[in-house]
Amino acid sequence: MKAINKTYLALTLALLLALPLAVNARVPKRIYLEKTRVACVGNSITYGMTLADPATESYPAQLQQMLGDGYEVGNFGKSGATLLRHGHRPYTEQEEWAKAKAFKGDIAVIHLGVNDTDPRNWPFYRDEFVSDYLALIDTLRQQNSKCRVLIALLSPITHNHPRFESGTQQWHEEIQEAIKTVARVGKAQLIDFHKPLYAYPQLLPDAVHPNKEGATMLARTVCAAILGNYGGLQMPMTYSDNMVLQRDREHTIHGTANAGERVTVSITRPDAAKGKAANGAKHKKGKQPMRVRALKTEVQTATAKADMNGYWQVTLRPQRAENGLMLTVSTDEKELIYNNVAFGEVWLCSGQSNMEFMLHEAATAKRDIPKAKNPNIRFFDMKARWRTNPVEWDAAALDSVNHLKYFKPTAWTVCSPETAKDFSAIAYYFGAMLQDSLQCAVGLICNAVGGSPTEAWVSRADLDAQLPQILRNWQNNDFVQPWVRERAAQNTKLATNAAAQRHPYQPCYLYESAIEPLEQFPVKGVLWYQGESNAQNFTTHERLFKMLVEGWRRNWNNAEMPFYFVQLSSLNRPGWQWFRDSQRRMQSELPNVAMAVSSDMGDSLNVHPTSKQPIGERLARIALHNLYDLGNVVPSGPAIKEASVVGDGIVRLTFDYADGLSTADSKHPATFEIAEEEGVYKPAEARIEGNTVVVMAAGVAHPRFVRYGWQPFTRANLVNSAQLPASTFRIEITK
Repeated sequence: MKAINKTYLALTLALLLALPLAVNARVPKRIYLEKTRVACVGNSITYGMTLADPATESYPAQLQQMLGDGYEVGNFGKSGATLLRHGHRPYTEQEEWAKAKAFKGDIAVIHLGVNDTDPRNWPFYRDEFVSDYLALIDTLRQQNSKCRVLIALLSPITHNHPRFESGTQQWHEEIQEAIKTVARVGKAQLIDFHKPLYAYPQLLPDAVHPNKEGATMLARTVCAAILGNYGGLQMPMTYSDNMVLQRDREHTIHGTANAGERVTVSITRPDAAKGKAANGAKHKKGKQPMRVRALKTEVQTATAKADMNGYWQVTLRPQRAENGLMLTVSTDEKELIYNNVAFGEVWLCSGQSNMEFMLHEAATAKRDIPKAKNPNIRFFDMKARWRTNPVEWDAAALDSVNHLKYFKPTAWTVCSPETAKDFSAIAYYFGAMLQDSLQCAVGLICNAVGGSPTEAWVSRADLDAQLPQILRNWQNNDFVQPWVRERAAQNTKLATNAAAQRHPYQPCYLYESAIEPLEQFPVKGVLWYQGESNAQNFTTHERLFKMLVEGWRRNWNNAEMPFYFVQLSSLNRPGWQWFRDSQRRMQSELPNVAMAVSSDMGDSLNVHPTSKQPIGERLARIALHNLYDLGNVVPSGPAIKEASVVGDGIVRLTFDYADGLSTADSKHPATFEIAEEEGVYKPAEARIEGNTVVVMAAGVAHPRFVRYGWQPFTRANLVNSAQLPASTFRIEITK
């Protein structure tokens, strides 16, 4: 904002002196002698192309309304304009540029580069982009030496654009990086037109131009940047009383505040004993007792200053496990206090209905819910506002879903029978075993959604880059399981604009509504139970699963973040054996990924088996062995290692984690098959020899393949000394 000039001060003072000295005298809020001029330079998005009335609906027009009478906003957008001077329509050769210069803006907001993604431009003249942009900024500053320049990262171009895969998507990303360079070199404020719109493709009906609501988002972005008003101190939704912060590692705490505000973050240890002594001190007769504040012992403090875009962060030193702390985040204007904070182990528990499956639904509910009282286990339970049951959602639900408001507000709670009964059963049993073994606080974040497919949890950026086809017309797209499409169509049947309606099963929707809102809250690792809604196509799932793991690790800036998942259980659905084997193989293709077998707990007719305690504890075994160095904990059942021919038609199978090899039912090993040719399998006789299994079958003289548990619902029975089951597998004989 422009500095208030001397004339303004003198006139204001004179008016104030002339006012009657009455209690209720009304003082003018502000007298505008000279308006601050804001020049909006850009292309058709600035102009307001495709809007019903650009004069009132474009982002500059809406910005004028937000800023008020003290500002004059000029719209100098030119449709089709390029930043590049050698582009097909250089902005600097247009009439709008001449008008923008003559306007002599005190503030300039520049949004150029979208049209430079045209194949006539970027491939040939990319090396000129930074210098051309800097020249444009210099010209504006020549017109007004005090001009404050804001340059915007490009608004999105969505997957529906006809040139998206032929270069536009890649060039768009390259131009974004060039704009960041311009901001640094040109000492301009960088604002973001990309992030506000990126998760809302329905606001870009033609894949490029925002509708009125999208233009409103851009206007708000500019208004906040100009005024530096970001609503004061605010923290991510994951911060509340009773929260658990990850122990023994540097911990980044971040939030927003008004530009330039100083933020102080402190962790203190309330000293109950000293507080009690001070408050109980004797006072002289006739004197009122002094009010003494509770004493606190400071653990650590850090400060930061909110940048021009309102963002701030501090990094805390690694903190040992401890309970009963207080976290205070404050500015001069506001103080946020979080009580009963613990440092311990934090895990994210996600996926679909078998992870969502609540403790009160489990076979062990009556036994364990009354005992579920443990202040060292904390829950952050993200429940959906509307379950994806076979119903039609009303207009209010559909509108909320479109705005990514799918989850109910929540806060950290302490484990009790009341809070545990509606929490994920698998996550609860995992946390209980972890807490008992580690003797520290365990925080569990659960945001699982029944029926959700893998693609709904993958980031839009990863799908844009690696599988944009799955985003297009997704409800009529063979990448997506038919059941998923049908249920989404039923829930959204009443939508007035079917093409623009969102749904939790839509590719990337749950990443945007359930992962991004966590704002990288530090976690130790991820538990994942999902796959039922992708079992129709295991090859596509392999691509999606790898994108999901790698994308979440990038989000948390932890390339080795542990990711432990549950293999699909047994169920009479064709093809599930192929999917289970695909899952088994993938755990060895990605680092720090491990799988818990659940086939022995399956139900032939129920996709939601009720025996959840063994599954949660198998995941805990993996964590205790792999992460927490408890070598005496067996993490897995027998894991196939090698198959070799050891005699005429005889195959020996060796396994990892095979100590004490036996069968769960004390019968002979079941469900083994061998074949000379793929697809021509015969049931095999199997016997355990030490820690190996020997298999053979009549009529199979030259075996080449062995498979085990190769049925959708299997009665496979091989286990080790820890009574952990072997996975479905298919292996080619190598020796």
